[in-house]
Amino acid sequence: MRDPEMSALLAFAGVAATLIMVPGPDWALVLGAGSRRGFVAPSVAGLAVGYVLTTAVVVAGVAPLVAVQPAALLLLTLVGAVYLLYVGVGMLRRPTTDAPPGTLAPRSVSLGRAVRQGAGVSALNPKSLLFFLAFLPQFADPGGPWPFAVQLAVLGGTWILLASMFYAFLGYTAQRSLHRRPTPARILTRISGAAMILAALVLPLEQLVLHIAHT
Repeated sequence: MRDPEMSALLAFAGVAATLIMVPGPDWALVLGAGSRRGFVAPSVAGLAVGYVLTTAVVVAGVAPLVAVQPAALLLLTLVGAVYLLYVGVGMLRRPTTDAPPGTLAPRSVSLGRAVRQGAGVSALNPKSLLFFLAFLPQFADPGGPWPFAVQLAVLGGTWILLASMFYAFLGYTAQRSLHRRPTPARILTRISGAAMILAALVLPLEQLVLHIAHT
């Protein structure tokens, strides 16, 4: 890789790391997983799977078609909002009183379901798709020695790696902090669920505001 390409990749990594640390639905999911022993890894893996799918859509050139079709974007927004609402309500309804002293909250969902939830949160978020569509090409060079699609894939992979590392750190830090502290674990789970529900409500409102602004 030439120096300009490496510089672009490092610049992308720096910006990506900063953006990943901004709280959002991913944070809510991971912090909620931190209140349940053994759920951080599958939740982070699910988020990574979702971002792999998002990267693949951008690399395949499907994302621009969705972005310019109001009906398709609205459908994706509504599906994403409903899914975030579903996950958030599930967090609020999770059992919070039957965990024995000295343990974290019980496993009310399977590890496989935790992976699917993570994938859904990241893949069905239209903001992630639009962000990748607008953000990744800025650090790729159509005239470079590597095919443009390969450059996008490398950038997407860099995001996934950085996000996975940060969310794993965040989740396991929460898990260690909540060990033998069931009451804070219950509070964090409920806060995470409420944050997920708030994100679900904000998504369609943002699209509505953008639609009004462009009409």
